[in-house]
Parts: sequence; structure tokens; C-alpha cells
Amino acid sequence: MLDLVLTNKEGLVGDVKLKGSLGCSDHEMVEFRILRAARRARSKLPTLDFRRADFGLFRDLLGRLPWDEALEGRGAQDSWLVFKGHLLQARDRCIPTKRKSSKNTKRPPWMNKELLGKVKHKKEAYRGWKQGQVAWEEYRETVRAARDQVRKAKALIEISLARDVKDNKKSFYRYVSDKRRMRENVGPLRNETGDLVAQDMEKAEVLNDFFASVFTGKCLSHTAQVTEGKGRAGRMQNRPL
Repeated sequence: MLDLVLTNKEGLVGDVKLKGSLGCSDHEMVEFRILRAARRARSKLPTLDFRRADFGLFRDLLGRLPWDEALEGRGAQDSWLVFKGHLLQARDRCIPTKRKSSKNTKRPPWMNKELLGKVKHKKEAYRGWKQGQVAWEEYRETVRAARDQVRKAKALIEISLARDVKDNKKSFYRYVSDKRRMRENVGPLRNETGDLVAQDMEKAEVLNDFFASVFTGKCLSHTAQVTEGKGRAGRMQNRPL
């Protein structure tokens, strides 16, 4: 029985097999295959395309409606339903829709048109090399050129943000916050007694006990322990037995 299986998408992992223990570990190795079709699947949820919207026509459609006559003698709920109906009709007429992709398509601030072409050329060279249509030396030079361009673009945008930080603090701190962004999505865990724990310290203890139980004392002379520091959260330390 598997101890822990984590995935962020249904149907992403397939052909899971147990391959036996590694050394003195009391847990078995797991071999699996990541399904390419599930990984590349994108959402087809339609969303409003405000870049192609005709806001002039939108204001004209809502402005020439006789609102006094349409809302006369109606309560708050009925008035809201009437207004909402006219608003949705004008929206459907003036704002087109587009397919929203689940993949994050936001470009980094250092990515320009020229650099985007370099990156696409590198990907095409990689596909050609895998198919035997491009020589290794040519693919290596393409990768090096694209990597150098990316490094230079990152350095230039960081220098520009640092130079103009007094006049454009918003862009500077947005760039810094994007660099420091972390995903904190570890949900509640069950401890040895079967109770759910939601506090960070308690979850750290549960995970520490789980990973420490993977190895026996005969294999390793170190074990991970959770200690509490003064004025700070618990941290993982390795101490000799």
C-alpha cells in the first residue's frame, strides 16, 4: 500500500508500479509515467475579451434606455433583475469572448519580441535534434545564443528597475514580489492517532515523522527532528543518534 501520492491534476500519472525496496529502507520505490496528454490539456472556458470590446456602443446602448419607465414601481430585487438583463444583453453585443487557457501565459517583463523569437527557435532546434534533423553542434550553439540573450535581458531589466526605483516603485516591488512568490498549499494532515492537524508546526511534525520512518537505524546514523527555536517556528535539523 502506498503511503503518500500527490498530484495536482486528475489523470496526470499512470502505470504506477512498485519496484522493491532500496537498501535498508522499509518503503518501496515507485515507478510511474506522466501522461503527456493530461499535462498539455487546457481549459476551454470562454472569457470576455475586453481588448476587442466596443465600449462606445456599450455606453450608448445603456444610456438611451428609458430607465425611469423601466424601473418605475419596482422593488430593489425586481429593479436589479431588469438592470442585469439589459446589462447582459449589451455585454453580449459589445464584448466578444475568447478561449481562456489554463496555462499561465503572462510573459515576464524581460521577454520582448526578439527574445521570444530566440526562445521559439531554440525549441524548434530541440525538436529537430530529437528527430535527427539538426546536428548536435548546431543545437548547442542555438541553446547558448538563446541563453546568453535571456541573461542579458534579465540583467538589463533589473538594472532599469533599480535605476528608476524612485520614480517607479510599483514596478520594482511587483518584480521583487514575483521573485519571492511561494506556493503554500499543504492541506490538513492526519497524525498517528488519526486526528487532522492544520497548524504549520503540527504538519511539520507529521511530515518529519513520516520521512524519518523511511530509513531504519541500521542504514543511517542521522535522523530528522523538529525542534523549537526561541521566538521562531520549528525547523528541521539533523542530529546524530
